[in-house]
Amino acid sequence: MAASTFLAVDASSKLSNPAVRASPAAAGKATFLQLPLKLRNPGSLNHAASSPSSFAGSRRSFSCTSQAASSDDARPPSKVQELHVYEMNERDRGSPAVLRLSQKPTNSLGDLVPFSNKVYSGDLKKRIGITSGICLLIQHKPEMKGDRYEAIYSFYFGDYGHIAVQGPYLTYEDSYLAVTGGSGIFEGVYGQVKLQQLIFPFKLFYTFYLKGIEDLPEELLGAPVPPSPAVEPAAHAKACEPHGAIANFTD
Repeated sequence: MAASTFLAVDASSKLSNPAVRASPAAAGKATFLQLPLKLRNPGSLNHAASSPSSFAGSRRSFSCTSQAASSDDARPPSKVQELHVYEMNERDRGSPAVLRLSQKPTNSLGDLVPFSNKVYSGDLKKRIGITSGICLLIQHKPEMKGDRYEAIYSFYFGDYGHIAVQGPYLTYEDSYLAVTGGSGIFEGVYGQVKLQQLIFPFKLFYTFYLKGIEDLPEELLGAPVPPSPAVEPAAHAKACEPHGAIANFTD
């Protein structure tokens, strides 16, 4: 396909076509000559005009490889480790606090419940730390004699670090929350935790299903006492005696 194009040419340039001459009056000035040009791809001219680098003498090529890896590729093998702990409210921490933001006499949407309770190993032989967090009341369920909360909280294990969780807390049946991360030996952890309500809000039993971390220390892995409303921590654990608590447990 033929097309006519305007090109700016310096009058002092030597033209390949002798028949085309610039007038003396135009010497030293840019002269516009209308020349018939045959283009293989007319659209390429517009591209060239919008890309000054396309007139450079040298051409460069490059390739791009994505450096992004999927979250699954970036994580360690998904070995599942179970960790069992008891959460106990021994009525000595001023917990929980009930903030009735709804300003209604019954539990209602928007009420907040900050809390902090003691945490014992699954075998109830060691004090290992505390929980710390907040629950937002989502729905009062009078027919279930309970409530649904959205919970955001952490389990602190002294020098070992902490595990963060988030999800539904149902006071009338078992709940599953997401493990969202951690610190110390729990850095990079993910998975879920099963919450079993034993006596609301004083006794809860948790089974963590943890992925993405190295093997847990034996100190945290004692055989769990079967959960029931009657369970109690060992006397030496409750007293936080040296053999009844992990080193530098969170209090």
